[in-house]
Amino acid sequence: MKRREFLKTVPFAAAGVAGFPSIVPASSLGRQGAVAPSNRIVMAGIGFGMMGIPNMEAFLGKDEVQWVAVCDLDKNHLAEAKGIVDKTLGNTDCTAYTDFRELLARPDIDAVSIAVPDHWHAFLSISCARAGWDIYAEKPFSHSLREGRAMCDAVKRYGRIWQTGSWQRSVEKFRPACELVRNGRIGKIERVEVGLPEGHYDFARTFGQEGITPPPPELDYDLWVGPAPYAPYCKARVHMNWRWNMDFGGGQLMDWIGHHGDIAHWGIGCEYSGPVEVEGRGEFPTNGIYNSALRYRVTAKYADGTPMVIAGGHPEIRSGTRWIGEHGWVYVDRGRFETHPADLVNEVIGPNEIQLYKSTDHYQNFLDCVKTRTLTITPAEVAHRSASVGHLSIIAIELGRKIRWEPATETILDDPEAERLLSRSYRKPWVLPQ
Repeated sequence: MKRREFLKTVPFAAAGVAGFPSIVPASSLGRQGAVAPSNRIVMAGIGFGMMGIPNMEAFLGKDEVQWVAVCDLDKNHLAEAKGIVDKTLGNTDCTAYTDFRELLARPDIDAVSIAVPDHWHAFLSISCARAGWDIYAEKPFSHSLREGRAMCDAVKRYGRIWQTGSWQRSVEKFRPACELVRNGRIGKIERVEVGLPEGHYDFARTFGQEGITPPPPELDYDLWVGPAPYAPYCKARVHMNWRWNMDFGGGQLMDWIGHHGDIAHWGIGCEYSGPVEVEGRGEFPTNGIYNSALRYRVTAKYADGTPMVIAGGHPEIRSGTRWIGEHGWVYVDRGRFETHPADLVNEVIGPNEIQLYKSTDHYQNFLDCVKTRTLTITPAEVAHRSASVGHLSIIAIELGRKIRWEPATETILDDPEAERLLSRSYRKPWVLPQ
């Protein structure tokens, strides 16, 4: 598909796009100019409210990356991002965009780093895949389970490389912990525990109570809301606080399921499958605009009968992931790796045993896979299955009853009301790209 034809299919596509170079000037290469053109990966970034900045800085530190554009609908965030690129590269060639649809028109992009609120994940990801870009994007993978399936299909259809920001897979301790479990060091798994945070990290410090005000002039708020249901502007809805509003995020459960829940799946070999039953309960705010669970506890059962308990605000479930087997347990969290028996932590996995995908640098793994066209350590399908557990948990909590899930067909069995909650409606005129 030619780029002009592609733009006609993007909702609200700009009638004419200017301001990007057809040939990138040599000065924009900065120190990356020493890398052969055939090995350069031309990158852009969308979203710089929180993770977008550190992700971009990590890519800027790679010799093969040629960073040419930044995009954010908050002009303050945009200026900060461009300033970092300009300082790093020693020039001002990086182009700044406030509307992603203008960025999509560039003919020179190879890959994009996306760090935006959850309700934008699917639309932007599919649009970038259609544009022919490889994608590094933040977790959780999607804002609804059906969106996640559409994203996986698009990545496959357009032949894109995908890396999810579930970076724990590229950090030492997590992989060895999973290998112990996968190689039967603690015997048959009897129970898995996934401890996630509770409450709300209130970045606005209003705890959901802030009054309605006009949007600040630097923010295109209507575009920020995008396909989500419209709600009046207040600080408690935007910029990091969106996580606690279910129209834009998914609370602590969805914010963290792509970390510890992803590792739990890796350890039991279910990263391409999912549970068969899910039930749970949650406690919610009684006032203010935040409506995600403060405390929650979910039990997901897998086909072999193994239960996985996912909990936030229940101190008996430690933060991180713990697999409990018939001969002991393995526990891992950021900075912690413990086992019972204690000396099990020093076990060496033999050359003829299960050796899991090894990465020591999540960003470099993405770039290497862009060049080799091979799967990353957290590809789309794996990230989708990790997020699916979170989506099913939220549905079970909302309905207050057990739901039965068929992971092969991704359908909820004998519960039409629950099945309808697998997808979300888009605010007109937004339509999910294909």
